[in-house]
Amino acid sequence: MNEQKIKDPWSHLYWLTVLAQQGSYTAAAARLGVSKAAMSQHIAELERVAGVELVKRTTRSVKLTQAGQHLVDQTRLPFEQIAQSFSEIRDRAGVPRGLIRVTAPVALARQQLVPRLADFLRAFPEVRLELNMSDHLSSIATDGFDIAIRHTTMPPDTHVAWALCSTHSVLVATRSYLRRHGVPTTPNDLIQHNCLHYRREHAAPAWTFKPRSAHKGADSVTVPVSGSLSANNSEALRDAALSGLGVALLPDFSAQSSLLQNKLVHVLPQWMSVGSFAENIYAIRPYSHHVPLAVTAFVTYLREVFASGFGKF
Repeated sequence: MNEQKIKDPWSHLYWLTVLAQQGSYTAAAARLGVSKAAMSQHIAELERVAGVELVKRTTRSVKLTQAGQHLVDQTRLPFEQIAQSFSEIRDRAGVPRGLIRVTAPVALARQQLVPRLADFLRAFPEVRLELNMSDHLSSIATDGFDIAIRHTTMPPDTHVAWALCSTHSVLVATRSYLRRHGVPTTPNDLIQHNCLHYRREHAAPAWTFKPRSAHKGADSVTVPVSGSLSANNSEALRDAALSGLGVALLPDFSAQSSLLQNKLVHVLPQWMSVGSFAENIYAIRPYSHHVPLAVTAFVTYLREVFASGFGKF
């Protein structure tokens, strides 16, 4: 491949920025809708023309060289400005269209978001959604996402955030488990139970509760908990509770279906959990002067379908 064939290497430079965002040839190729071989060839051609190594390849990932990172840093903003300008022109047609890249936590996405997407896509046939389900809090702007669904108490003040609904935690178990091990009547009774808890690094497992009724006082009670299973995914804890393994503290969006079907029951309903999970769900996007019509339509839809929350249990 000689230099003349990529005299204007704009697409090659763009592919390099995508590779930097995604961190692997496979992920970058998927993001661009091309083959991994084509991705690798484009980068090799760019390196040949540049005359320096731009990417250090390993068996699992790629890392930019100093020269490659400098090139990405210098070209990222112009490419973002081009994308924004094109979006503004496209939106003059007045019809939401184009790709929306969305990231959301695994349990929330599987249980509450995915079942609601079909109606939106039918209403806006020129819009495509690319959903990344991950509990890893990636950088929205750096990783190229248009919208992040976040289960959080406080969204970042550097982004635009739309509140979708409030959420709360629910203590649950199966009736069969409670028959075998007894029904807790106070938070301290949980010390004697197999408590299935959300794993958090650098924190001893403990649950905090406050009484729901004002006449019982407002003092909170914190109980150290232990059990045969901890996990960093509420679906895993819910499924373990459904098997009768123990008592689980879950976000309401994970517990909703099983409670409505009477497969799980609310434990300690006179007490409310405090501080175990965030209190709100937001749609978040990086700040920009122009918000594509497709993104605006998607956020409006999310606010409508999530407005009622997940029930009070």
